[in-house]
Amino acid sequence: MRLPLMLFLLAALAPVFFGKVRAAPLWLVLQALALAWIGAIHHAEWSLHTLIGVLEVVLVRGVLAPWLLLRAIRLRAEPDADLMPSNLFTWAIGTALIVLAFDFGGAAMADAPALALGVVGAMVAMVLLILSTNGSPAAQLVAVLFMENAIAVFESMLPAPWPLPVHLMLTVVYLLTVGVGSWLIGRPENPALQGHPIPPAHGDRAA
Repeated sequence: MRLPLMLFLLAALAPVFFGKVRAAPLWLVLQALALAWIGAIHHAEWSLHTLIGVLEVVLVRGVLAPWLLLRAIRLRAEPDADLMPSNLFTWAIGTALIVLAFDFGGAAMADAPALALGVVGAMVAMVLLILSTNGSPAAQLVAVLFMENAIAVFESMLPAPWPLPVHLMLTVVYLLTVGVGSWLIGRPENPALQGHPIPPAHGDRAA
């Protein structure tokens, strides 16, 4: 269990410090593969429910969500900025939050549940840091999708999987999140005003 958790942690933290917004779909693919690995080895015996859960992670989180995000980023055509501002101040805050998250969770390397709790805490802290330091709509959607994957890690630590109807409803919520979010950031801002100057207010005169 430790190896897929470490893979997820790497795919979650590396883009925050070193990644660009346009590279975020690739990191989402790596996170999904780690989540599928976690789901596959968490349950001692395979069942139809386990198979559906693994396939859902691979197809929805590892294929569909990255594709929709990449398409929306290309449509928006923003500069390829850092996911988190690259300066020593934000890096110091991020590092301190990661240390606090693992210390709060008591994440010992030999204890998979404690390590998972530390991974989730660190990921939530990084997501909140991105949301507070990067106002780009694309970066904010990336942060939300990272948060969704962190929640999935927490859910994978439950003693028993969610009942299938509940699991399907959570999948629907995730699809709505990535679908609506990708549609919103892929739309041009103020399309009705493009190419048309805003008329001066009544009574305004040139000095």
